[in-house]
Amino acid sequence: MYNPDDFIMLSALQHYAFCPRQCALIHVEQVWLENRLTAEGRIMHEHVHEEGDESRGNVRIERGSSLRSLRLGLIGKADVVEYHRQADGTWQAYPVEHKRGKPKADHSDKIQLCAQALCLEEMLNADIPAGALFYGKTRRRLDVVFDEALRLETQEAARLTHELIESGQTPRPVYAKRCESCSLMAECMPKTIQKKRSVESYLKRMLDET
Repeated sequence: MYNPDDFIMLSALQHYAFCPRQCALIHVEQVWLENRLTAEGRIMHEHVHEEGDESRGNVRIERGSSLRSLRLGLIGKADVVEYHRQADGTWQAYPVEHKRGKPKADHSDKIQLCAQALCLEEMLNADIPAGALFYGKTRRRLDVVFDEALRLETQEAARLTHELIESGQTPRPVYAKRCESCSLMAECMPKTIQKKRSVESYLKRMLDET
């Protein structure tokens, strides 16, 4: 169990799974720069939360629900939590996270959604088998099953994210294609720092040879 003073944001898990350096820049160094992509994402989230709660037949929809997990030390908000009425009259929670782009090759979005489900399970004392990611670019939902593998991956991401933030250390950059869409590209300078390290390694190697 975590002390509430040590809670971290749910979104930090997505940042860590996408790039540990990005996570540290945001949650350790408190660096945040907005670009067109992050602005579009922020506006989408604000619009979803402003729509308010509603009921549609056998589905109740709650928006902007506060979440927390004492076990994982997480706090945050869910974009949407749908509650589907079951045959026995009970309500099954079904979290839906909104993303501006399209499905990613990695599991960073799925980890964030699964973390929301783990928070809801702890808060509601209920089992939540699945949820969905809604992508603005494709205008489609991607159903996500919270199987044992994803749950373990999410719990490990929470543990590693806590360790990273508590260490106060920012990992060195490793340039990859994903860097081009990151709003912190200018602050991170992955190409510049990597190039500098390559030059330093070359000079050291030349000196060692002589």
